[in-house]
Amino acid sequence: MILKKNYSPLLGVLLAGCMLLMLLNPASSLDAALRGLSVWWDVLFPSLFPFFVISEMMLGFGVVHLFGALLDPLMRPLFNIPGSGGFVAAMGYVSGYPVGARLTAKLREQGLLTRVQGERLVAFTTSSDPIFLLGAVSVGFFHNASLGLILALAHYGGGFLVGLLMSFHGRQEGSPSVPPLSAPGKAQKPSASAKGTGRLRLALRSMAEARQRDGRSVGELLKGAVQSSLQLIIVVGGLVVFFNVLMELMNRAGIMSALFSFTGGLLSLAGFPAELSTALVSGLFEVTLGARSAGAAAASVPLQFKVAAAAWVLSWGGLSVHAQVASILNGTGLRYLPFLAARLVHAFLSAGLVLLLWKPVTHSGLGMAPSAAPAVAGFPPPISGFAASLSWLGMLLATALLLSFLMLLLRRIPRPGRRQ
Repeated sequence: MILKKNYSPLLGVLLAGCMLLMLLNPASSLDAALRGLSVWWDVLFPSLFPFFVISEMMLGFGVVHLFGALLDPLMRPLFNIPGSGGFVAAMGYVSGYPVGARLTAKLREQGLLTRVQGERLVAFTTSSDPIFLLGAVSVGFFHNASLGLILALAHYGGGFLVGLLMSFHGRQEGSPSVPPLSAPGKAQKPSASAKGTGRLRLALRSMAEARQRDGRSVGELLKGAVQSSLQLIIVVGGLVVFFNVLMELMNRAGIMSALFSFTGGLLSLAGFPAELSTALVSGLFEVTLGARSAGAAAASVPLQFKVAAAAWVLSWGGLSVHAQVASILNGTGLRYLPFLAARLVHAFLSAGLVLLLWKPVTHSGLGMAPSAAPAVAGFPPPISGFAASLSWLGMLLATALLLSFLMLLLRRIPRPGRRQ
């Protein structure tokens, strides 16, 4: 109760302090805002906006319902979520944060997910996109394309493990305590006897019914998708600019230096290089700054620790991404705390996987070339990055469909002592 009473006055004092620092450092604040705006316009807008529009269109056409029925045999046993979560996972991993949260919120609004299922889904579908991980981080920041393999294994492998762990989230609650927000869009559950072509017919019927329920023409669907996507991308841009200015003000006030020293001391006590404190603290707030700082750490720091710090930053996501996800989840009934816990677990899992896999991967001689050549500031060109992302999406969905088909085949294998 005391924290709740003091929350608003404390926030007001902090905001007043930020305003005072902005008045004392107007030029620095403007430069930081322009840097954030440049990142949003040059990188985030061209890379995220098309995926926002495409995902909205796919929901209207019932494509998500199609994949939901096809992927249900895979997603329920592994992650304890409906098959539509497989489509969300593929889109989230390919296009990066916060697309997974956006699609999860849309499925929740349509009544396709319960609250617990939505919290499970958004927890492990919020990740970095492969273009940024391979092109910007590995090549642009570390100048070493071969690091892309171990970063991808640690980051996406950690996300998979988080998904398995989150399958236990909310089981003690039994039936969902919060009903779906809207019943009309509720998906049909495929029967256990639906196999092979029967499941395909069910998937096609679910797609047709979803399209019929939506009822909008293609023009209306495109207009609504563009409008809602513009609103979201503007919110994302505003948060990016805000956190860039906030970090600059904290740096001017000496707060960042204090955080660097404190984190460096903790790292030293844990037996890790203290020079990584800049990367971790910067990454606590913003992904790009943290990953860049990890690549630019002192030459005396072993490379595996630099890569582990970058993996930690990529999996944590930064408070900027957290604010984006929180704004998307607002009004859906999905809680932020499970997402926060999952980000922390993912961060430490990814860093640990880098250190665990370092010798096996580096000694094997395997490497991975970047998907696209980095452009200015280590980012790939938006057009080539978008095309590569679409190819990644196709491969992920094809792999998921194949695994779902194999799960169906395994279920049909007779077990000893089991009555047919």
